[in-house]
Amino acid sequence: MRAGVVADALAGRGWASVHDFVPAPTWRALAAEVHAACTIGGLRAAGVGTGERYRVAHAERGDQIQWLEPASASAAQRDTLSRFDALRWRLNRELQLGLFEFDCHFALYPPGAGYRRHHDQHRGSQARTLSCVLYLNCDWNAEDGGQLRLYVDESSCGDYRDVLPQGGTLVCFLSDRFWHEVLPARRARLSLTGWFRRRS
Repeated sequence: MRAGVVADALAGRGWASVHDFVPAPTWRALAAEVHAACTIGGLRAAGVGTGERYRVAHAERGDQIQWLEPASASAAQRDTLSRFDALRWRLNRELQLGLFEFDCHFALYPPGAGYRRHHDQHRGSQARTLSCVLYLNCDWNAEDGGQLRLYVDESSCGDYRDVLPQGGTLVCFLSDRFWHEVLPARRARLSLTGWFRRRS
């Protein structure tokens, strides 16, 4: 099961990348939802920071997002969220992470957009525990760009791994440990991005 692979990788190195976390019909349906939301203006420019520090900063982050609401979730969203919930139970049982809830949004990076190096854990809060990115891109290859660059030595300038955002691939990493960035892509790049939180 994919949850077991994720748990083993997180226990060993603090991050995981697995293919086919959700079946192709599910992630393709999610991709169609992102495109539909974009068409009707349902996506908004993402920002950085929280509270009074929140701001839209296109030079730092170029994606457009839409938060998922479980109460109005589609069938594809419900299937995906149920898989994340099963992953939460597995990680809590095997790694005692104390994960309590999962918040997530769709993200669309237009061609040329990226996200500069950053940590996912907000200043003054340790609630975000595990960052997760599920990719929703069809027929993606290295020439398309858009890789997630994960700095695996826990610094912002050392050894890194680049993950190609191929549809169905899930990347997870401990939110307080790993610097990461999104490299610019040559075509629209889609994902479902979220965070497992613990009670703060």
